[in-house]
Amino acid sequence: MLRARLISRDRPEDLSLVLRRLNLSPRNREHLTRELGYAHVLVTGGRPSYEEELVPPYGSKEREKLPTWTPGGHVDHPGEVLLSGSRQQFDRLISLARKSPRTDGLARVLEEVLSPTPMTALTLSGRRFEWGARTYLMGVVNVTPDSFSDGGSLPDADSAVEHALKLVDAGADIVDVGGESTRPGSLPVSADEELSRILKVVEGIKRRSTVPISVDTMKAAVAKEALQAGAHLINDVTGFHSDPTLAGVVAAAGAACCLMHTQGMPKTMQQAPRYDDVVGEVMDYLEEGMFTATEAGIPRGRILLDPGIGFGKTLEHNLFLLRRLEELRGLGQPLLVGTSRKSFLGKLAGGKGPQERLAATLGSVAAMAVLGGADVVRVHDVGEARDALAVADAIRRARGGGDLYGG
Repeated sequence: MLRARLISRDRPEDLSLVLRRLNLSPRNREHLTRELGYAHVLVTGGRPSYEEELVPPYGSKEREKLPTWTPGGHVDHPGEVLLSGSRQQFDRLISLARKSPRTDGLARVLEEVLSPTPMTALTLSGRRFEWGARTYLMGVVNVTPDSFSDGGSLPDADSAVEHALKLVDAGADIVDVGGESTRPGSLPVSADEELSRILKVVEGIKRRSTVPISVDTMKAAVAKEALQAGAHLINDVTGFHSDPTLAGVVAAAGAACCLMHTQGMPKTMQQAPRYDDVVGEVMDYLEEGMFTATEAGIPRGRILLDPGIGFGKTLEHNLFLLRRLEELRGLGQPLLVGTSRKSFLGKLAGGKGPQERLAATLGSVAAMAVLGGADVVRVHDVGEARDALAVADAIRRARGGGDLYGG
């Protein structure tokens, strides 16, 4: 599959601020932003012939007008290339590639990653989620006896509803109700058992609040009744890879969905997970789920994606995915990321247990917001995460450098 992955890019907003400080005209600022702003893009799944068809010989002046072309050396992955250059150089390459049906696909994927289409705002329960405006909060409401950090803490529907309402008061934009533990090593439960745990909770939240309700399930039978009870979003940890009828249920209800990546099922997923390319394989898996969703009739504007931190991944896999969230943006969908209280944070914090991982959780949440990688973060401690995000989002959007910067 031909794909372009944005490895790094000078932040154009920062360059624009400096050019404004130099008192350059808007026209000159726009021109220099395209000429000076550099990007590095990894293209995978392409053909070695692209270079022959598009790139002039070394030493020619025409070659200097295009991005630097660095081909890969993997025999099993022919056609991989790292492209490095200014936006102006990429524009020239895209223009050249568009001239032939053999290379038009390259033009398309480069354009998608360098000039992504703005993501459609999502409305759930009357609330509008403007992606990119800020980092939104999903609060966790586990009604399970065996979840990894809070299993059994909400023994009945009334206590779960009260907990959900406290999360809303603390700043949750969505609440996520789960009736089946997906911690490493956990065993599945029946649809009937899952429904007995969640339905009264969903109905109780719906009666007392307008907050959007997500239900964490991989079963179509559970999703159908949960949506009828008032849920607005189905959060499937298998990304529509488990129950082939689930996407159709979500589509028929006009609901939204979050598709998560996992390698294996909870019972076995942490038994020596391995990848050749964790980012690429996560993207492939999520793209398959998106295809299933859209084929079933779910609009792309109602699909969120989750890289599945802790689901079939080692500590290093988790950290690498968090560092490279920008590559996942190439899929063109809002990203939901859950790191709250997870075991990899405990390891990094010196072996602390789930209830002692608040500081580590806030560190991960703030880092994701500053890096601009996550649109929604799924957390247990909503009030504390809200404060961390308020600071992180403000830092990311800071523009007040003084009068020379125009503000």
